[in-house]
Amino acid sequence: MRFPFAVALTLSAGPVFSDQITPEALSILPRADVVLLGEVHDNPLHHAHQAAALSEISPTAVVFEMLTPEQAARVTRELRGDEAALAEALEWDTSGWPDFSMYHPIFAASDAPIFGAALPREEVRRAFFDGAAAVFGTEAERYGLTDPLPEKMQADRQQMQFEAHCEAMPLEMMSGMVEAQRLRDAAFSRAVIEAYQTTGGPVAVITGNGHARMDWGMPAVLAEAAPDLETLSIGQLEAAPEEAPPYNLWLVTAPVERDDPCAALVQ
Repeated sequence: MRFPFAVALTLSAGPVFSDQITPEALSILPRADVVLLGEVHDNPLHHAHQAAALSEISPTAVVFEMLTPEQAARVTRELRGDEAALAEALEWDTSGWPDFSMYHPIFAASDAPIFGAALPREEVRRAFFDGAAAVFGTEAERYGLTDPLPEKMQADRQQMQFEAHCEAMPLEMMSGMVEAQRLRDAAFSRAVIEAYQTTGGPVAVITGNGHARMDWGMPAVLAEAAPDLETLSIGQLEAAPEEAPPYNLWLVTAPVERDDPCAALVQ
């Protein structure tokens, strides 16, 4: 089903639906306290859509998965218009993220304050061995990290991590990967809550599709940690799904041509 203008208006008080949209619908999004704009990281069209959505949302803050709080503090109004200078200030070339030319339009689309949500890599690695709750600290219970995942969800998430890592590691080791992902979702959600409390919202979030999932990503964490916040999750896919994906709204774009990341492991 396509997402028409009338539905956007009638459902603006509480988005609980899952509908396919076209890029044009990004200009008539329902109101929400937190809008999660998912992406496939190396797809430039997804970043163009995120920039277009920001122009319409007019957020009071933008939270980036890709930035630490220290990096976000370096983003000034003057730098936002200078792609090369901003990339240098963020040390983007050594960050491991795709080319900054894809992300710069997002920074330029809004003058709202930038918040960084990324954790130090050492903390994410430690969650693999010690668990997300131990690394997150005193508020672990508030963010749902002290509760074990339902058995099926745990199994599904481990299988997804197994496939994402080219089946190159034992399946049973993927429980550590799931813990690392849970830690990141909680940390990103904590940054969103801080951004909302600081600026009053709406808050836009630039993140991967996995973190934008309603079933076990940031929307689920936020529902536990800050139940009064209303979220709207938008996923951007590169192929039509066989069943409704776990987003309030979703769109399908052309895929990016890329090498098989698992090819080197099977030679």
